[in-house]
Order: sequence, then structure tokens, then C-alpha cells
Amino acid sequence: MEVGIVGYGAYIPRYRLRVEEIARMWGADPQQTKRSFGVEEKAVAGPDEDTVTISVEAAKNALRRGGVDPSLVGAVYVGSESHPYAVKPTATIVAEAVGATPEMTAADFEFACKAGTAGIQACMGMVEAGMIKYGMAIGADTAQSSPGDPLEYAAAAGGAAFLVGKLDREAVASIEATYSYTTDTPDFWRREMRPYPRHGGRFTGRPGYFKHTLSAAQGLMRKLGLTPRDFDHAVFHQPNGRFPVEVASELGFSMSQIRAGLLSPKIGNTYSGAAMLGLAAILDGAKEGERILAVSYGSGAGSDAFSLIVREGIERKRDLAPKVSDYLEDKVYIDYATYCKFTRKLVR
Repeated sequence: MEVGIVGYGAYIPRYRLRVEEIARMWGADPQQTKRSFGVEEKAVAGPDEDTVTISVEAAKNALRRGGVDPSLVGAVYVGSESHPYAVKPTATIVAEAVGATPEMTAADFEFACKAGTAGIQACMGMVEAGMIKYGMAIGADTAQSSPGDPLEYAAAAGGAAFLVGKLDREAVASIEATYSYTTDTPDFWRREMRPYPRHGGRFTGRPGYFKHTLSAAQGLMRKLGLTPRDFDHAVFHQPNGRFPVEVASELGFSMSQIRAGLLSPKIGNTYSGAAMLGLAAILDGAKEGERILAVSYGSGAGSDAFSLIVREGIERKRDLAPKVSDYLEDKVYIDYATYCKFTRKLVR
């Protein structure tokens, strides 16, 4: 394919809630809980943050790194399961904020946690077809969870944006190929007017996450005639800290290959931003010529797999915007009451 990533950006809110604090509220064993979820703490959106503000910050960082005039961005797609409006697109607000309007197209994508990577694929097709010069795909969430639900230990906030364009010497990575695997598997859902999502218990693991993530990764490697040994880095969707490690092991990837993109122990599951944030973290330290496997997963259910090759542009662009590590280090711990206030779980 003659398309690639010309810029990327991330954003993670600075507030953090420790797993021990959640466990304390619900009378759970903190150490056992951390072992079960593989998560130490999670990122929490501030009282003035939502999916729009997270997307805007990530998009600005992507444009800064890409060195692209926003008016040349012909499409902005925002993937999320926590859009602030039921009717009114997030994408138009983001496009206006970064200066991409009005000669462009925009849309909100929904496919649980893989909505952002679906946006990347849409941008790839439009750029390859010559319909647009650049497309922006964003995955961002202020993930919701019912108080006391197991989801609460990992559901987090954050996002990443990727600027897709034709390959040239300014590209930070080429997209070698993509492959998707999709079925109707009801492992996680939220009905209209319901404040929190529900999960299908036994469907979440093997029939959901593992079946689709494994199938997408294996399908892509078959398509390209590659094996895990051909990749320098790999990142998988991170609903918790355990699942991506287990799926990597089943596929034959080592911890050294997935370490750079494994963020869930530090910030939790950022849903639509999870795999994309992990990919951004890998690009922050990757070297020219290295090959990356990135696999998203969205409940409902489906996975998108990508093979990327890092290009020379990465060295010139890496330091033009904050790195994922910058956001990881800039953190302020809050207690459960403050978390409830910030996430509006307390209603007057």
C-alpha cells in the first residue's frame, strides 16, 4: 500500500485513581484485585475534560508532529463509545478546533474499543483512492463503568490521533497491510439512555477478546507470509493488564516485543484509545526499519490488525510533540470521592 502515518499524537488526563482506592471502597482485597486485573492505577478525566477535549489535544499533537496545515486534512473521524452528545458529532467540534473545517468530511465512529482503528482504515482507503490528501483518525474515551462493577478497576480515559497520508520521506511509518476479523458476539453493550455498559461475563474472554484478536493477528501474518519473529514490536488491545500478555504468548510474541506498548498497568483501559495509545508509545521509541504489529479489539465483536514499518521521518518528528511517557509521568492522585465528582457519578 502507498499510505502511511505522517503524524501521531496522544493525550492522557493527569488524574490517577489507584486500584487500592477502588478496592477499599468495595471491601475487596487490593493485592488480589491488582493481580486479577493486572492494573495498578487508571487515568481519570478531569471535571472539564471529555472525549472532545481529549480528541482535540491528541489531534493537535498529531498535526504538530506531522507538520501538516490543518486545512489540508480532508477527513476527521472520531471513534469512541463515550461521545458527549447522542445527536451531534464529536468530529465536527474537533475539526473546527484544530482548523480543518470547512472543506472536509467528518463522522463519528462506533465499534466499542476498535472504533478508532476503523477510522484509520477509512482514512487509508480515501487517501489511497486520491479523494483526500490527509485523513485524521482518532480513538478517545472517558470510559464509563458502574460503581462497584469489575469494569471500574480498569475503565479509564485517554486518546490518540493518527494522521494518514501518502508515503513520502516525511512519513513516520508505512502501513504494510491491514486485516479485520468480525462476528456478532455480544460480550459488551450499552442500551440507549443507560448510563453504564454491561458485559456478558463468559463471552468477554475466549469467545470475545481472544478469538478475534488471535484471528486478526494470525490472518494478517498469513496474508503477509510473516511470523512473530519478523516483528520488532507488537501491541494488542488492553482491556486489562493480563489479556494482552496472554494473547501475545499464545501467538508466540515475547515480553520484550510487547513491553513498549503495554500501558494498561499504568493507565487502565482507555477503550477506543487503548491499542492506538500503545502504538503511539511504540513509535515514541522505535527505530527506522522496525516492523510493528498493532491489533485492536472492539466488543460486538471485531479486531483490526495492522503491520507497520517505521520510516526515516520518525527521527525528525518524534520530539515535536509530547510523548506518551510525558503524560504518564505528569500525574496527580485522587481519592474515590473526587473520582465520583469528576465522573459525575454523584447527582444532585
